[in-house]
Amino acid sequence: VQLQASGGGLVQAGGSLRLSCTASGSILIRIDRMGWYRQSPGKQRELVATLNRSGSTTYGNFVKGRFTVAGDYAKNTVHLQMNSLETEDTAVYYCHSLSDRHYWGKGTEVTVSS
Repeated sequence: VQLQASGGGLVQAGGSLRLSCTASGSILIRIDRMGWYRQSPGKQRELVATLNRSGSTTYGNFVKGRFTVAGDYAKNTVHLQMNSLETEDTAVYYCHSLSDRHYWGKGTEVTVSS
């Protein structure tokens, strides 16, 4: 499974960005969960948001209603709408999927300026 992410970039505090990720590869593998993690310099990778095939979602505590994860498992695609961005949201965001094992994308940078 390969994960291709897009949508990162530079935005001012208070602005919005939308990240997208599409999984490709073996069509025989059923993906049960897709989502996003992030890592800032000097910090551990942390959960941002995940979307299960069942439709249930999980968000990191810091999200506080600012982000929304959505997707289409028929297309193996997940999106992350990020609103009210803060400088603390600056990080590399990694797409993640769970099927036969964990898969990670290469990461897309999000920079929030003050």
